[in-house]
Amino acid sequence: MPNPESATPLFDLLVIGGGINGVGVARDAAGRGVKVYLCEKDDLAQHTSSASTKLIHGGLRYLEQYDFRLVHHALREREVLLRSAPHIIHPIRFVLPHNESLRPVWMIRLGLFLYDHLGGRRQLPGSRRVMLEQHVAGQALKEVYRTGFEYSDCWVQDARLVVLNAMDAAARGAEISTHTRCVALFRGPTHWKATLRNERDGSSRILTARAVVNAAGPWVEQVLESGVTTEHVRGTRFVKGSHIVVPRLFEHDYAYIFQHRDGRVLFAIPFEGEFTLLGTTDIELDTLPEKNRIMPEEVAYICQAVSEYFLRPVQPSDVVWSFSGVRPLYDDAASEASRVTRDYNLHLDCDQAPILSIYGGKITTYRWLAEEVLDLLSCCLDIQGAPWTETSQLPGGDLPDADFDRFLFGCATAYPGLSPAQLRTYAGLYGTRIHQLLAGCDAEEELGLHFGGGLFEREVRYLITQEYAESAEDIVWRRTKRGLRMSSEEIARLDRWLLEREG
Repeated sequence: MPNPESATPLFDLLVIGGGINGVGVARDAAGRGVKVYLCEKDDLAQHTSSASTKLIHGGLRYLEQYDFRLVHHALREREVLLRSAPHIIHPIRFVLPHNESLRPVWMIRLGLFLYDHLGGRRQLPGSRRVMLEQHVAGQALKEVYRTGFEYSDCWVQDARLVVLNAMDAAARGAEISTHTRCVALFRGPTHWKATLRNERDGSSRILTARAVVNAAGPWVEQVLESGVTTEHVRGTRFVKGSHIVVPRLFEHDYAYIFQHRDGRVLFAIPFEGEFTLLGTTDIELDTLPEKNRIMPEEVAYICQAVSEYFLRPVQPSDVVWSFSGVRPLYDDAASEASRVTRDYNLHLDCDQAPILSIYGGKITTYRWLAEEVLDLLSCCLDIQGAPWTETSQLPGGDLPDADFDRFLFGCATAYPGLSPAQLRTYAGLYGTRIHQLLAGCDAEEELGLHFGGGLFEREVRYLITQEYAESAEDIVWRRTKRGLRMSSEEIARLDRWLLEREG
């Protein structure tokens, strides 16, 4: 093996994977003075981390699986994350209509009691029983559902959560490289040598690192096969989850959680003002597909399941957008995909230069996972800093008193020439960084070229220079959801503009 010391540069930590776990580890480590390099073969959050149900939640249904550890940690983290990014994370009240044929009232009450108390709830209101004929959420439901339950969780812009962690990691000294694939790893007694390929132009570079964190998600096993000799526990089970988006099914701000006869639950969540997000499915896959697409039978399943509750049936023809992701779940030998644990498993191999592989996990617990990763690596690396992320804010999250409405009012005063709808969108996407986006802007005419759907040139340039965006897909589906209000021709026009800009 070539001498790793001859390869440059030298990093303390190489993180492979730009999903939520990878960027969370990179951010935490960089904030402790660790020299970090993160590579992602595609865009940040391009895969599993942007295909979630958009929730920061404890996982009410995990109580039935007696996964109290996961629920406790997730509920605790729900409070932490709400404080850290109040512009992209918001409280939301869920309504659970009671289906007498599926779960008895006492079981639901017990579950909600535990849900209220397992995580040390401080900021969110507790659960309560409601009469649906008197509740605004009952108006959209069939009359057979007369009673239900209300409880709290949080909604999140999942892909933006990933990007903000990457931005903060970079601000603290980490090097973040998107569209950069780790094609080979060579292990020495004290260092790793990694060959990285730029997926844009095919160029390569070599770097060395004292340790590797394998946060490749569905590709965690492939990384281990790229030249690493290591034993791991059980491995990964691939479980595909798909969602659909339809025009708004109800006028209020409550979300729904529906019980289904197959034992699963489905969500109906207000989405981007004019839409409703419905999902998800649980389909186990034997192999990892090259591209994830929702199948017609998944669309039919979601439509049929939620139509058992809504007065107005949901049809496949209603779908305006859909997305699918593969959850790389830790194989705990559960018989059914829906019962495989959503908790994570960390495997540290430090026989020579250390490598830590991450199996499973969920968005809600990413920060806790990152702390545990660094705690495990502290036996191999000289990590001087103490845990710090619990009381920190992500970029744009330092709203005065974490009060979004008050912040939005201040934005209206600062930028009177912009419409209230546009300011609300900018404030919700960028928080206090709206001032960087709109510096010197007093009117809509100063936002530059309008691509459609409320997307202007100034925002596009900001996303390119500040948030690692490169393509129209990055901009209209991950950094924002402008694509819901843009035609395919408008998105193609944006792509052409981006290509011409590069040329």
